[in-house]
Amino acid sequence: MNLAATLLPALLGFGTGLALIVAIGAQNAYILRIGIEGRTRTVLPAVLICSVSDAVLIFAGILGIGILVERTPVALIALRIVGAAFLLAYGVFATVRTFKPKALVAKSSPIPIGTRAAVATILALTWLNPHVYLDTLIFLGSVANQQGESARWWWGGGAITASFVWFFGLGFGARYLRPFFARPSSWRILDGFIAVVMLSLGVRMALGV
Repeated sequence: MNLAATLLPALLGFGTGLALIVAIGAQNAYILRIGIEGRTRTVLPAVLICSVSDAVLIFAGILGIGILVERTPVALIALRIVGAAFLLAYGVFATVRTFKPKALVAKSSPIPIGTRAAVATILALTWLNPHVYLDTLIFLGSVANQQGESARWWWGGGAITASFVWFFGLGFGARYLRPFFARPSSWRILDGFIAVVMLSLGVRMALGV
């Protein structure tokens, strides 16, 4: 296989994956928040979970496992209910935080998020979201399989690379916003944004939209 036959599918996969991942969602909002705190021991496992989860789902989709998911709508309904409840609860907590904002100082965060709490939350935001199965497992998997027997793996590799680039860039790049979040009003804006994202996604998920 020549360079064009490998590079082109990889670039197309990278662009498609990035376009799908960059859209505002629960994962991105949460990664942004813990990224601003700038604690590597918390950010690193969170972004790894997001990236590796995408990789697993994309590879599974290429292998055809997405067909099984399409044939088990009951499982997606159960995930939708649990996921919606989780998003709504997190949205409520974020709403409460907007009324009690605190400043980000040099060695602390307004409401410190522990590593275990971050890992548990990002696992829930990732695997309890039925859209991750529809978008990543089924959609990306099916598009990859349209590229041909060999090119599909290059396409999938490009999509996976996009996930790693985005989540690591968002998680570790967010720390450069720390000066802005030294003011309580900035945290009120961020938590207000997160509340809107989580609540709207929770309502849409509950309604099956």
